[in-house]
Parts: sequence; C-alpha cells; structure tokens
Amino acid sequence: MAWNEPGGNNNDPWKNRGGRDQGPPDLDDVFKNLFGKFGKSGGGSGGSGKSLGGIGAGILIGLIVIIWAVSGFYTIREAERGVVLRFGEYAKQVEPGLRWAPTFIDRVIPVDVQSIRDQSSSGSMLTEDENVVSVQMEMQFRVVDPYRWTFAVESPETSLSQSLDSAIRYVVGHSTMDDVLTDGREVARQRVWEELQAIIEPYNMGVSIIDMNFRDARPPEQVKDAFDDAISAQEDQQRFIREAEAYAREIEPRARGQVNRMNEEAQAYKERVTLEAQGEVARFESLLPQYEKAPVVTRERIYIETMEEVLSSTSKILVDSKGGNNMMYLPLDKIMERQQGSSTPRSRSTLEGLQMPVADEGQNSRNSSSTSGVRGDSYREGR
Repeated sequence: MAWNEPGGNNNDPWKNRGGRDQGPPDLDDVFKNLFGKFGKSGGGSGGSGKSLGGIGAGILIGLIVIIWAVSGFYTIREAERGVVLRFGEYAKQVEPGLRWAPTFIDRVIPVDVQSIRDQSSSGSMLTEDENVVSVQMEMQFRVVDPYRWTFAVESPETSLSQSLDSAIRYVVGHSTMDDVLTDGREVARQRVWEELQAIIEPYNMGVSIIDMNFRDARPPEQVKDAFDDAISAQEDQQRFIREAEAYAREIEPRARGQVNRMNEEAQAYKERVTLEAQGEVARFESLLPQYEKAPVVTRERIYIETMEEVLSSTSKILVDSKGGNNMMYLPLDKIMERQQGSSTPRSRSTLEGLQMPVADEGQNSRNSSSTSGVRGDSYREGR
C-alpha cells in the first residue's frame, strides 16, 4: 500500500520515525540554544541562563561594533592630502580635516603636498676633455599629485635620485672641466635642470622641481694647488675688468658732459657772432642814407663815438680847451673809481643821433671848421 493511501498506517515519510508528530524547528529555539552555550553560569540551566547568555552576547557584539566604528576616524593635516584605497584599489582623494573610513575596508595614505623636499647626488665624474671632477648637486621638489606620487612608480624618491644622478653625469660628460669648475656653473645647473625634467616627464610621478643648487665642484687632489692658482688668476682678471668698466662708467658721463658743454658754447658763440655781424650790417645799412645826406657830419660823429669807446677803457684823460694855455686839474683816482663802480651808458647811439633833423649844409660846414676842442664840447653838449 502506498504511503498516501487511506488506512491509517501512518506511512508519511516526512513524519518523525520515533512516533512523535513534530514540525519544523522554531527559530527562537535555535537562537536560544546557540546563546545558551555562552550564557551558562555555575552549571545552571534553564530559561534564566539562556536569557542572560543572549544579553551578554549582544553586549559583546555591540562593543565590537563601537570599537570598529571609532577606529575608523582619522585626521589629515593641512599640508597633506589623503589617498584612499578600498580593498587595495584606489577609490578617492580626501582633503585636510577629520575623516572616517571603515576599518579593514579602506586604507588611507597621507601625502605631504606643501613642504619642499631635498634630493642630492654627488660623485666623481668624467668631463668631455677627459678630466675627473667631483660634483655635488641638490634638487628641491614638491609633490603636486598625491595619486601619481603614490602609484606611478614603486619608489619615487629612489627614482628621483637615480634620475638626478643620470642628468648630472650626462651634463658633466658633455662639458669641459673649466666650464664645470669656474664660470660655466650656472649654465651647467640650468642644463641639469632641463635634462632632469626630460628624464622624469615620461614617468609622470606627480612632482614639480622647484630649484637646482650646484653645491660643490672641485678637481682631483693631485692638481688642486695648480687649479687654485689658475682660478685665482681668473678672479684677478675678472676683478680688473670690473674695475676698468667702473672707471669707464665714471669717466664717460663727464666726458660727454664736457663735449655737450663745448658744443653749446660753440653754438652760442656762433649765434652771438652771427647776430653781432647782422646787427653791424643793419646799423651800417641804416647809416648809409644819413651818410649820403651829410657825409662830413656822419664821419665826425662816427669818429667821436669810436674814440669814446676806445678811450673809455684807459686811464689817460685828454683835456682840450679853446685857449690851450690853461691846465685843468682832474681827480684821476676818483674818476677811475667812479668808472669802475658803475659803467656809464652811452647816452645816444649814432643811429639815434642821426635820426634827429639834420641842419643845413652851411651850419654843418661851420661846425666842421671848428677846432677839436670845439668838437669835443659840441659832442658833449649833444650828448
């Protein structure tokens, strides 16, 4: 007979073979049995022991969760940036401040992006002219990309050191010893900088080179004394050149000033002579019509003015009188002091005198026949 046929043989395979009709196990009973193993105390058993065991397990799990949550807090400083790895894979980049990351899930790598780091390299190197020099250079750099600095290469500082050493050896190998040890240091420093940039650019390590310092370069000890003498001679040469340039800079402005002053004086003299000549020409052109009208009077007046101009600068005084017998005493010292103290202006020029109405020919003839003393008195009266 089949198990599902009526008859009451109880052949259901899903029923308990022990004869008891039991259903599926209760979940509450399962958890109670599980927690009861942790909650047994003093060999006691029963409902109270199971209840205490469940509470203790819950407290333990809660403490573990709290410790795990608290352990996830971390701080990124102001000068740093955080690279977050989630299960070993790059996830994001965090800024400075108090942060939280799940422990055992995320790992944070802080990277300093503000401080300037140093990397130096030194050693004995062969120059282009087959001389050995000891060179020491220092590089200053800063991290600009934390992700590239962390993951671009395995050891970024070691890679930078090796790149710097390669750049220095390349530049020194293509330079002479004099260029490396004396006046070519700045050029060599710039070339090392450019070569280092070209070397690290393909790796994209996330760094920026700030400066390159040429700290030391010296020849081998065997030729150090001779080379020091050569450097001293070169320094003396440069010092003499600088002194000569300073002297030239001091003398040249004064010489140029003297040249400009002489040019200005020559130009002023030229203009003065030209203007005086033009004035004389204009003066004589103005006298010509008057001379044509009264030649005798014009000659006399020109003669008198010329003599006055000549005799005004001499200490001799001519005294003329009509009789010719009386001597007039003149205080020569007082007259000379007066002449030196103030220059006597000419009362009237020839041109102004000639602009006055000219007397008739008879009067002019009578005046011209008088003596020199009369001419002098007439001149003084006209003046």
